[in-house]
Amino acid sequence: MVKTKKFILVKHFVGEPKENDFQLVEEDLPALRDREILCEAVWLSVDPYMRPFSNNFPTGVTMTGTQVAKVTESCHPEYKVGMHVVGDFGWQTRAVVNADDPGASLWLEKPYIIPDFSGLPLSLALGVLGMPGNTAYFGFLEICDPKPGDVVVVSGAAGAVGSHVGQIAQLKGCKVIGFTGSDEKVKWLVDELRFDAAFNYKTTDVVEALKQSTPEGVDCYFDNVGGALSSAVISQMRFRGRISVCGSISSYNADISKLPQAPDIQRTVLRKELKMEGFSVKYWNDRWDEGIKQNLQWIKEGKLVYRETVTEGFENMTKAFIGMLRGENIGKAVVKV
Repeated sequence: MVKTKKFILVKHFVGEPKENDFQLVEEDLPALRDREILCEAVWLSVDPYMRPFSNNFPTGVTMTGTQVAKVTESCHPEYKVGMHVVGDFGWQTRAVVNADDPGASLWLEKPYIIPDFSGLPLSLALGVLGMPGNTAYFGFLEICDPKPGDVVVVSGAAGAVGSHVGQIAQLKGCKVIGFTGSDEKVKWLVDELRFDAAFNYKTTDVVEALKQSTPEGVDCYFDNVGGALSSAVISQMRFRGRISVCGSISSYNADISKLPQAPDIQRTVLRKELKMEGFSVKYWNDRWDEGIKQNLQWIKEGKLVYRETVTEGFENMTKAFIGMLRGENIGKAVVKV
């Protein structure tokens, strides 16, 4: 009998997730039936969306999440033993999956067979060559429609998506300004990713920083955080600016009633005729390979830099998740089994 280890959600989060909100258990897995596959986790992802999305599930279920896994048994003609796939299998070391109906997922319709990455790490299928990479690629290019010379501001700029967006903006001939949460991250954005400017929003007056670094105003804003920071950026937008709303991580752990009241942006949006659009990357599922191929090409050409924060050991999933929500990672946060 094949066994799996998994993290069960035993309590819905109140404020910041805690380690005792989860329970690590071991279970027997059933024998495979027709069109099922047995997958063994190699890399697991921790992402901001998991915090609010987990509230959609009852307690007692496997914590939601995506992983790179190796197919170790197969009763499905498309999935061969030895293949590596990306699947929304949750926080578990092994999973028996009906490959035609994998269950609830934010973006995957079925387990995705990882293409040839030209020798790059398989973990990138959870980052720059996976959902975060395509979130940056489509969410920025399709909504912000950047033009050469545009001023682009990115919040959460040192994360997996934000750091990617900033580099795409540079490739499109834009001036790029990033906001992040530590001086170490500011240094990485400026010294390694070559952002035109970057600021620690915790120690900086956002409006004044923008007035000094881009007095002409902001054309495009890629918003990963929401809250007061985003209201400040939006106040500095130029006429007919474009705003892509990817996330609101600043409020994921917060009691909404106790958050500082952000300025009303509606009048600014109306007066400046701003375009503001939220999105989910699954909207572009039919173009998934396009994003992966372009991002891979940019990496091979040395035009796109990535960074991972790796946590060793499946038993440390909760630590990696909580640390990511605290902003302790630079680039993509992943766990190596």
